[in-house]
Amino acid sequence: MPPVAEPPTVSVVICSYTMERWDLLVNVIGSVHAQTYPVQQILVVVDHNPDLYKRLMETVRDAVIVENSGPQGLSGARNTGVGLATSELVAFLDDDAEAAPDWLERLVVFYDDPDVLAVGGRAEPVWEAGRPAHFAEELDWIVGCSHRGLPRVASEVRNVIGANMSFRRDVLLQVGGFNATLGRQGALPLGCEETEICIRSTIGTPGTRVVYEPAAVVHHFVPAARGTLRYMLSRSWSEGISKAQVSQLVGQKRTLGAERRYVRRVLPRAVLSGVSESVVERNLDGLSRAGAVLAVLAFTTAGYLRGRQLAHAEAEVSAPLRAQWREA
Repeated sequence: MPPVAEPPTVSVVICSYTMERWDLLVNVIGSVHAQTYPVQQILVVVDHNPDLYKRLMETVRDAVIVENSGPQGLSGARNTGVGLATSELVAFLDDDAEAAPDWLERLVVFYDDPDVLAVGGRAEPVWEAGRPAHFAEELDWIVGCSHRGLPRVASEVRNVIGANMSFRRDVLLQVGGFNATLGRQGALPLGCEETEICIRSTIGTPGTRVVYEPAAVVHHFVPAARGTLRYMLSRSWSEGISKAQVSQLVGQKRTLGAERRYVRRVLPRAVLSGVSESVVERNLDGLSRAGAVLAVLAFTTAGYLRGRQLAHAEAEVSAPLRAQWREA
């Protein structure tokens, strides 16, 4: 009878950058301790905030508190956590995303398959002031949550969601970690570092997979300020810029395949549903949701085109320098 494999060990990395989320951060740490699956290590990485680091060191006794040793930003903080992790698997939580008790248990089960490199779960929004009438569930990616249109059962996907994801540690080390030129920096709503690292992880190993398990749930707090149309459009513009950056790194086809399906299948249903509601039920909320969907699509597209222009301009400027370096 073959020996039974030991369950993989897990380190959980929580990145934080602001004192304003203190109560949320404490709750997140508590939710990790309440997991039904044993956690070998909890790492709280503070992103260049000495006051927050000091308060955590003085207050929290049941986690390892470290400062980001890399560039400022979420990617640098995550890489610091990966470098200090001692487990086979590294799971990541945002400092405002509280995990359900069986969160890790549901993620870890997929690592029985050696071809699975990463597993992510569902991030459900917890709205500070209730979901705004104009904010369609199809747009929940704007606030870092799972959106309508994602698989309802465990499925292979291109990339996981940053607020709820896990990786084999050796995979993260092999690909060099998260790209520090991508990702959120403080309140600046850039992103797509999860997309890029998932694509990069699978490029060199055909047959490997990234899995989305919607039953592995975290509850992601969404402040009222992120429900405004102004934030939605700002985040959409930044998403377009970020997608352009990623397409330069790993190719347009790999970067935009999922987005094209989303635009063709998910968004038209959202617009039609909103318009239908406004006509049949005489409810203007439906019309406002449809309008917000179209505005978000327009701003994301514009951001992407602008990002491509910036990348092209940068390439033209750097080309002579690269030529000089080769000649030297």
